[in-house]
Amino acid sequence: MIPRSHIRNIGISAHIDAGKTTISERILYYTGKIHKMEEVGGDGDGATMDYMELEREKGITITSAAITCFWNDTQINLIDTPGHVDFTIEVERSLRVLDGAIMVLCGVAGVQSQSITVDRQMKRYHVPRIAFINKLDRIGANPFRVVDAMREKLGLNPVVLQLPIGLEDKFEGVIDLIEMNANYFTGENGENWDRKSIPEDLQPQAQIARDKLLDQISIHSEPMMTKLLAGEEVPKQMIWDTIRQGTLSLEFTPVLMGSAFKNKGVQNLLDAIALYLPSPLERGAIAATDVSTDKQVQVHPDPQASVVALVFKLIEDEFGQLTYARLYSGTLKQGDRLYNSRTKKQVRINRLVRIEVDQRQELTSAEAGEIIGLMGVECASGDTLCSLGTNLSLEGIFVPEPVMAIAITPKSQEDIDRIAKALHRFVREDPTLHVSTDPDSHQTLMSGMGELHLQIYLERMKREYHAEVYVSPPAVAYRETINQSATFDYTLKKQTGGAGQYAHVRGRLEPCTEPFIFENRVVGGAIPAQYISACEQGCIDALKTGWLKGYPIMGVKVILEGGSHHPIDSSEIAFRFAARLGFEEAFAKANPTILEPMMFLEVETPSQFVGRIQGRLLSRRALLLGSQTRDNDVVIQAEVPLAEMFGYSTELRSLSQGMATFSMEFAEYRQV
Repeated sequence: MIPRSHIRNIGISAHIDAGKTTISERILYYTGKIHKMEEVGGDGDGATMDYMELEREKGITITSAAITCFWNDTQINLIDTPGHVDFTIEVERSLRVLDGAIMVLCGVAGVQSQSITVDRQMKRYHVPRIAFINKLDRIGANPFRVVDAMREKLGLNPVVLQLPIGLEDKFEGVIDLIEMNANYFTGENGENWDRKSIPEDLQPQAQIARDKLLDQISIHSEPMMTKLLAGEEVPKQMIWDTIRQGTLSLEFTPVLMGSAFKNKGVQNLLDAIALYLPSPLERGAIAATDVSTDKQVQVHPDPQASVVALVFKLIEDEFGQLTYARLYSGTLKQGDRLYNSRTKKQVRINRLVRIEVDQRQELTSAEAGEIIGLMGVECASGDTLCSLGTNLSLEGIFVPEPVMAIAITPKSQEDIDRIAKALHRFVREDPTLHVSTDPDSHQTLMSGMGELHLQIYLERMKREYHAEVYVSPPAVAYRETINQSATFDYTLKKQTGGAGQYAHVRGRLEPCTEPFIFENRVVGGAIPAQYISACEQGCIDALKTGWLKGYPIMGVKVILEGGSHHPIDSSEIAFRFAARLGFEEAFAKANPTILEPMMFLEVETPSQFVGRIQGRLLSRRALLLGSQTRDNDVVIQAEVPLAEMFGYSTELRSLSQGMATFSMEFAEYRQV
């Protein structure tokens, strides 16, 4: 068994088309996992990690795939994640369970909109990362501009560990600034890793870069600082240790360079994963909540302790449900029983597997720090499974709200059951996909993160379940809010035979920046304490349907100031109902308004089409934020209402002869 200090749970995240899947394919090849490299969207079988038929056709990653490989004496559990913002939940839930990450940046485009989102997600889960600047063989590649953008746009502290030898079509290899040698990659697939002395013309530049590197990291190491001041040679091991410490404490981000497509620099990246990214032991304890006492406890990666595992992804296949889980502590064996702290039920682990993309490898046991698959376990994404007798709940996964909905209607009677089965499975697999029924039209509504997201599920429904549907145009998830404060004073009195219903609530609504806040300012027991939570629940009920058009309500603070009760006729139901009606009464007086989702949009286009594209954006009610020039391309940034973005991809293609690309992500809700 591999010692746990040699395990690395890492993910690869980046903007669309920065080369994540190509890098993972190279990693699998150089670690001996596969014997032939395929390209994304190539003529062969497509990349190993893009195992779904749809992914191979479209040349994009849709679901994150996991695989285990070995480099020297390090076990790497690798997860390749999608770049499209529509599949952001895949990145989110992968980062939640990973110990480290590789952030891939394109050497030409640098930091793009989705790189910013990925960076935000890594910071949310405090994930140490290495940056890999890819595509240095492309025209216009400039790694130093990318390093500056990392500093300015992402607020990171990049530490450059390599220099490129040549750029664009003259890109030959990289100079290692720690070992001070030149790395070349020869052979048909770059499998021969030759280390030679640095070319003479690049030696002065390399020495300057090395001095800058040592100067930058010596702040975090006193022994290194002492050696530098004394003019002594700094040993390699000391440099590696210092960079590792700084990476783990998120002080800085090591930067490596290469071209995955041209098979250059990937072996250095594998070394860096082993050198700088944390093992499960170094990621330290994570916080969990003891459900029975509501206290915070620390879960340590100790194989002798009770089992604590987080379920982060579900997949249904022909053999039943496969559950991806990260084991945070304890040792799990086949046949063990675990307790699900959300459902309060026991589950039995019949089969334990190591996930190899779409293959399974049987395991008899697994220790803390591993990412494993459980077969046939009833649970949902985000559940905590723990040993019997412990009742812990790990912090769940941040799930963004859907921003777009479409209505679907079955084409024939036979399709009804198939659609129901497909939707039931998709919703369990993907927390960002919501299915509901429209109360007015009784149609089935499917809500998700964008056009592509919903399109993929419709396509999967057709292929995997042979279910055909009619699709009505997408609808936007509007919200309602208030513009001013308003008071409520509502009394509920119902007298029938026997006990009646009595509740009196008084308070006010105020606009706020949070989605919803409830503040209790009742004094002197005017409303008994046991009814306060019923009042809050009543307000939450009222949030579901607004007063103007029936959209959900957000941005409201409720302050409950007083009221009165009856010793016999008052009940929780009465107060819940009174609070709801009081809320509605005040909402109508508070100058309500409709909010619409605004999207942050980035369009990358050759400069000759800029005028046309900006003109069309203005006709779509866009607010232009500015533009930047990258070589011959211009990047236009704008904020656009989501309602105006339907069919934009088709329009953009026709405006730019198919040369422009765009990416968008949710920015905020704003008044219509």
